[in-house]
Amino acid sequence: MYKSILTFLFALLFVWGMTPQDTPKDYLQADFHKQRRDEVRKLLPPNTAVVLFANAERNRANDVDYVYHQDPNFYYLTGYHEPNAVLVLFSEMQTDAFGNRFNEIIYVQERNAKAEQWTGKRLGVEGVKKELGFDMVFNGKEFENFPLDFSSFDVVSFVDFQNDYRDKSGNADLFDLIKKFKEKANYPSNYNPTRNQLYAMISAADNDNSGDLVETIEKALEQHPELKDDALLNDYVNAANDDLRTEVKNTVLVVQSESNLDSSILPRAMAQLREIKTPEEIKLLKKAVEISSVGQIEVMKAMHPNMSETEIQGVHEYVYKKYGAEYEGYPSIVGGGNNGCILHYIENNKTKVGNDLVLMDLGAEYHGYTADVTRTIPANGKFTPEQKAIYDIVYDAQEAGIKASVPGATFKGVHTASYQVVAKGLMDLGIIKDEKEAKIYFPHSTSHYLGLDVHDAGTYQAFKPSTVITVEPGIYIPEGSDCDKKWWGIAVRVEDDILITENGPVNLSTMAPRTTEAIEAMMKQPSPLDAFQLPALD
Repeated sequence: MYKSILTFLFALLFVWGMTPQDTPKDYLQADFHKQRRDEVRKLLPPNTAVVLFANAERNRANDVDYVYHQDPNFYYLTGYHEPNAVLVLFSEMQTDAFGNRFNEIIYVQERNAKAEQWTGKRLGVEGVKKELGFDMVFNGKEFENFPLDFSSFDVVSFVDFQNDYRDKSGNADLFDLIKKFKEKANYPSNYNPTRNQLYAMISAADNDNSGDLVETIEKALEQHPELKDDALLNDYVNAANDDLRTEVKNTVLVVQSESNLDSSILPRAMAQLREIKTPEEIKLLKKAVEISSVGQIEVMKAMHPNMSETEIQGVHEYVYKKYGAEYEGYPSIVGGGNNGCILHYIENNKTKVGNDLVLMDLGAEYHGYTADVTRTIPANGKFTPEQKAIYDIVYDAQEAGIKASVPGATFKGVHTASYQVVAKGLMDLGIIKDEKEAKIYFPHSTSHYLGLDVHDAGTYQAFKPSTVITVEPGIYIPEGSDCDKKWWGIAVRVEDDILITENGPVNLSTMAPRTTEAIEAMMKQPSPLDAFQLPALD
C-alpha cells in the first residue's frame, strides 16, 4: 500500500512538474493572438458577444481518437491547443459584480493529474494566464453557473454547430459546454445558419442589388431543401417588384429583432482577418512551403519505377517530420498514372508506379500553417513526348495564372488566364475541338486561399497584398477518354503557393523544380535513400 502511494505521488509530481525541453521557439506569441482578438472587436456591431468553441475530439475506432487538431479560428484567437474550451469576446468592456473590467473570458480544461499521466500536460487556468496572456480564465465547469446574461446583448454571434461531437464523461466536455450555451442563449431547435445568413442579406439589401440577391436565394433554396418552404425567402424571390421586396425586408427585420442569435457576423469577420497574413504568419507559412518543397526535391532524387505510391508518400512525410512539421496539412495525394486523374486520390496503394507520371499533391503543416505544393514527375526520370506535351501546357497555364495574381485581381481572373492556355494547348494537340471542352480535362478551379486551412478563410473579393493563394492548373486524361489512346492515363498538376504583393506575385515554393528540364536534371541527382535497404518480409 505504502509503495502504491509513493508511486502515485511520484506520478503526480512528474505530471505537475514536467516542463517541455528543447521545444520549438518559433510559435506565434500571445501578443499575436491578443492583437487578433482586438481586430475582431473592431469588426463587431455594438453590444455584441462572440462565443467560439474549441474543436471536437473525434473518434477513430473503439477507444482510439484521431490526433487532436484545434479549430483554426479558435487557435487564431487564442493560441490554445486543447479541446473542451470556449472563448467569449465582447465588443465593449464588461463589469462583473466585483467591479472587475474585462472584454474576454476563456473557459478551459481543468488540470487533472490522472488524465495528464495518460494524455499529456494541460495548461489549466494558471497556464493559460501565464502562457497565453488571458486575465479572465476559468475551468470549463464554471461556464454553467457564470452569470452571463446573453439576452442583454443586441447580437450573440457564433459559428454554428456541426453536431459532430460526443458526450464524454464529466461535466465540462464540449458537449456540455455547447448544451449550456444553447440554454443560456435560448438557441431554438430549428435554428438554421443558412436561413440566418439569407435573412441578414435581405436586411442589408437595397433595390440596386435585389436582382443578384434573388439569384443567390434561388441557388440556396436548391441546395438546402429544408428551406424550400420558408415563406419569407419564397416571398422575396417571387415578389413582382421592389416595393413588395421592401415589404418582405421589413418583415424579415421584425423576425430578426425577435432573436439576437447570429451565425454570420463572426465567420465573415474571421474570413476578413485571416485572408490577409501578418508578417508572423507569412514567416510560418513560408517555412511550411519550403519544407514541402524540399520533400518534392528529395522524392525527385529518390524516385524509381519500383517505388509504391505509399513509399513515395512516406518519403515526403518523413521530410516534414525531419523539419519539425507537426502534421500534414491534408491527406497526401500520390497518384501514379491513371490514379492521378482522381483529383483527391488518397488511397496511395499502387505497389509500383512503373514508367508512369506520378502526381504528388502534398503539404506540410508547420505550427498550424499548411503548404499545398504539387509536382508531377516521370517515375523513370524521363518525360515521354506525350507526357512532356501535356506538362508544358500546364506549366504555361500556371505561368499565366501566377502572372495574373496581383492586387486587385480575382480568382476568376487567375482561372481565366490559366484556362485559356489549357484550352488552346489541348486544341493544338487535337484532344479537343472547342475551348469549352477543356473543362472536361481541367474540371477544377485554379486557386484558393492558403493559411491555417489548406482551403483557407477569405472574402473571395479582389486580391489584397499579403494574401497567399495557390495557382494549380491541371490536365487529366483518364483511360477511355474521347481522344487518341496515346494520351490516356496522363495526369498533370503543377501547384505553387503565391504571396500577393504590391510588387508582383512571389512564388514561395519556387525551390521545387517546375520545368520538365529542371525536373529531369534533379532526378539524376543521387539520393541519400539509394543505399537504404530493408529486409524482405513474407
